[in-house]
Amino acid sequence: MSRSDGVVANEDARSGDHWSPPKKPPHRRQCRRLPSMGAEKPLLEERCHEVTEWWQIKYIQSKEKNMDKVNILGVHVDMVNISQATDCIMRFLDEDKFHAVYTPNSEIIMLAYKDEKFCKLLNNADLLTADGIGVVHASKILKKPISERAAGYDIARQVLQKMNYTDHKLFLFGGKPGVAEEAKKKLLEEYTDLNIVGTRNGYFKPEEEAEIVEEINNSGADIVFVCLGAPKQEQWIERNRDALKVRVAMGIGGSLDVFAGKVERAPEIFCKTGMEWFYRLCKEPWRIGRMMELPKFAATVIAKGKKYKQD
Repeated sequence: MSRSDGVVANEDARSGDHWSPPKKPPHRRQCRRLPSMGAEKPLLEERCHEVTEWWQIKYIQSKEKNMDKVNILGVHVDMVNISQATDCIMRFLDEDKFHAVYTPNSEIIMLAYKDEKFCKLLNNADLLTADGIGVVHASKILKKPISERAAGYDIARQVLQKMNYTDHKLFLFGGKPGVAEEAKKKLLEEYTDLNIVGTRNGYFKPEEEAEIVEEINNSGADIVFVCLGAPKQEQWIERNRDALKVRVAMGIGGSLDVFAGKVERAPEIFCKTGMEWFYRLCKEPWRIGRMMELPKFAATVIAKGKKYKQD
């Protein structure tokens, strides 16, 4: 008899826990019409049930994935908090494939709004979190509220805490010469069992890019913190995603300067009230030009945000 129809009856079709179902799930009528085959019938029934159950789970996961994003001016931001983002990255570290993690703020989303190519790049990420209170407010305007700001620095801190109790290896890439080394020193004072396998500053010529990728790969790193600033770090990760052997490449802007003690993070009260931008502006007045993107972003979301289809 034919054993196609989405049901595999070969005894070798399943091996331990690594059995994969056929691409096309069986229709319920096929499960009802299993022939009388003596001892083989229970096996067919079991596998028919497994295939159907597997596809049900996949369907639910697909729906959940869509429901967990908010479309902000074309950028599909994951509706996760800091802890959820951290857990997601730790799961990525257990998967044998590459994952890109970006943390866009209002300024980056405005850039993506104006640049279709950069927008596609962001949406190609495996995890996209809201690094900026403006992004959180935008999600509320669009009736799909993100519970909290999930800044790259805060997520990286929690990832480091969890990695301190694992064998996962970290590479630090970015900053001025000497900053990554100083960050490594400071982090190892705080996380004594953290496995930092390499550092590299963020100053390089285009022809040196392949050499940097090779250095990261040769280090055996599982995750690389790419701190080149946006959009340079996202573009670097996208450009090299096929060559990198790490499991996670995470763009976290100027976090290395904070890890190294070169830049002071805003006091907690400013972060919690969404006023970190004001603190940074007071410390670095030259940012005034960039800060002007914030009201533009708010006005654009109010005027055009609802035109973008939500998943």
